[in-house]
Amino acid sequence: MSTEHKPKPLPFIATFAAGAIAGISEILTFYPLDVVKTRIQLQHGQSQGLVGTFRSIIKEEGVGRLYRGLVPPLLLEAPKRAVKFAANDFWGNTFLDLAGETKMTQNLSTLTGAAAGATESFVVVPFELVKIKLQDKASTFKGPMDVVRQVVAKEGLLGLYAGMESTFWRHVYWNAGYFGTIYSVKSALPKAQSPEGLLFNNFVSGAIGGFAGTVINTPFDVVKSRIQGASRVPGVTPKYNWTYPAILTIAREEGVAALYKGFIPKVLRLAPGGGVLLLVVEFTLGVFRKALGPPYI
Repeated sequence: MSTEHKPKPLPFIATFAAGAIAGISEILTFYPLDVVKTRIQLQHGQSQGLVGTFRSIIKEEGVGRLYRGLVPPLLLEAPKRAVKFAANDFWGNTFLDLAGETKMTQNLSTLTGAAAGATESFVVVPFELVKIKLQDKASTFKGPMDVVRQVVAKEGLLGLYAGMESTFWRHVYWNAGYFGTIYSVKSALPKAQSPEGLLFNNFVSGAIGGFAGTVINTPFDVVKSRIQGASRVPGVTPKYNWTYPAILTIAREEGVAALYKGFIPKVLRLAPGGGVLLLVVEFTLGVFRKALGPPYI
């Protein structure tokens, strides 16, 4: 009979808190790249590129503009990342039970990530909308609450959910790529023999997962930025409205490469950012396990 000890899963609140701490750590470190990414995605025609956009923002608007719109994502990062990792944990256990498996597989890992992304998308839309409106170079909004007031006044409460469908797809694809790749990379890496080795493995697998998720989801992110960045005119159908038709429109009018506008700043943020997320989450969960003691360790 096997006497191997299997730690008890941590309480939901521990997973939720670990995701929240990781999210805040990541956003404070990499936010300026998100501003540059959004600016590039909102540009029609020839882009200034990463360095040119950075220089243009600093020269014309000041360094502080690189942190414009930080409040909504900062307020969001705690619940957003908390939901991501808590949902991934919940759906992972659910799919394992449904499949009759005792260990995660590649397919289940990818499916779990997609389900976690779908869950996360419902939380983030209003915050993403406010962030995009503030990051736009043409923005005249005074701050987050001014965006909310004007959008609600013109479009009603549902106006805060413009881009829901594109946000859904963006998060489904990114999380599927992220968690699916993490599983593959962790399986390929040598087993860690020390706490430092474990941190290294988590960072590397998270960074590669962040890169993979970004490659897969960037076209959906471009469409989301276009949908949320546009001003709605009553009685007029927006040019960018639904995800897949919008992808075809952009590819036809601007070329397929336009679907990857903002890729460089996005991947420079989300590849190491994905590593930071996983590293902080796993480290924080380890702290919780030690604090709670058996049967969690």
